Amino acid sequence: MNVLVTGGVGYIGSIVAERLIENDHKVIIYDNLSTGNIENLPENAIFVEADISNRNALKNVLLDYEIEAVMHFAAFSLVSESFKDPFKYYKNNLVGGLALLETMLETGIKKMVFSSTAAVYGEPIELPITENHPTNPINPYGETKLAFERALHSLDKTLGLRSVSLRYFNAAGASKNRGEKHNPETHLIPIVLEVAMGKRQAVQVFGNDYPTRDGTCIRDYVHVLDIADAHLKALESLNDESKIFNLGCGAGYSVLEVIEAARKVTGKNIPINFQERRKGEPAVLIASSEKIQHELGWKPEFTSLEEIVESAWKWMIQTEKVMI
Repeated sequence: MNVLVTGGVGYIGSIVAERLIENDHKVIIYDNLSTGNIENLPENAIFVEADISNRNALKNVLLDYEIEAVMHFAAFSLVSESFKDPFKYYKNNLVGGLALLETMLETGIKKMVFSSTAAVYGEPIELPITENHPTNPINPYGETKLAFERALHSLDKTLGLRSVSLRYFNAAGASKNRGEKHNPETHLIPIVLEVAMGKRQAVQVFGNDYPTRDGTCIRDYVHVLDIADAHLKALESLNDESKIFNLGCGAGYSVLEVIEAARKVTGKNIPINFQERRKGEPAVLIASSEKIQHELGWKPEFTSLEEIVESAWKWMIQTEKVMI
C-alpha cells in the first residue's frame, strides 16, 4: 500500500515508517522539520519537506504518489508549551489537521490512522482507563487532539472517511536504529539517561506530593515498537468501521521507579532534584488495552520497564558513540 506518513521523521513516526517499509509498504514521509530530524529518515522512504497547512503541496503529493492511506503524526505535543502558546497548538494540530482531511477527501482518500493521546482523558475517575472513560482534557494539547478525533468521527458518519485513532499512553524505548531525541528534551526516560551519560547534572522531578505510592506521577509506558505494530494492525483494519483504541501495557510506574530502573540498567548514580508540580499533569494514567487486544489481536511484546529503558540506553550509546 502507498502510505503517506505526516510527521514521519519524528520519534514515533519514523519508527512506524521503518516498520511499514519492512512490511513491503511504500512510504512517503511528509514533514516540515519543525521538530522532526531528517537523520530519522528511513532508508527507502521518499521525503517531502512541507507543512500540512500547505494544501497545494499536500494535493500534489497525494495524487503524484497515488496515496491510499495516511498515518498522521504531525503535531506539537508539549503540554507545558500548549499552555504558553495555545494558538500554536490549535493552528497546527487542529486547523492544519483539518486541511489534511479536506485535501484527502478532495483526492478520494478515505483511510487514516491517527496518532492520538491519553491526554484526551484528563484526570482519570477510574483505573485502568478504558476507551469509554469520559474525555475531559486538562491542557490545550489534549483539547486539540480530542477536537481532531471528533472531526474524524463526524467525517466517518457524513463522508465515509474511515479512521483508527490510537490513544498512546507514554511511548518509550527505541528500535535498533531510531530512538527518542527531542530539542528541547522533555520526556522522562531520555532525560534520565542523559543524566546517566553525564550530559545533565540531575533529573528534575516535578512534584513529590501527588496521591501516589511515592508521591511522584505514575505512568503507563509502552514500547515504541509495540506502538508501531499497533499502527500496522490498524492500517489493515481500515476497511471496517472507524475505531478508537488505547495503547498501553496496563501497568503503572512512578517517576522514581523509572529512575531506579535506569540506575539498574546503566549502573550509574542518577541524582534527583525535586521541583514544584507542572500544570496539567494528572497523578496517575494507566491504560486498559483490552479492546485492541480483542479486536485487532495486538498485544505488547515489551512489558518490562527495565527492558524498555535498556533499549533506549543501547540506542543512545550507539548514537552518541561514547564509551560508557
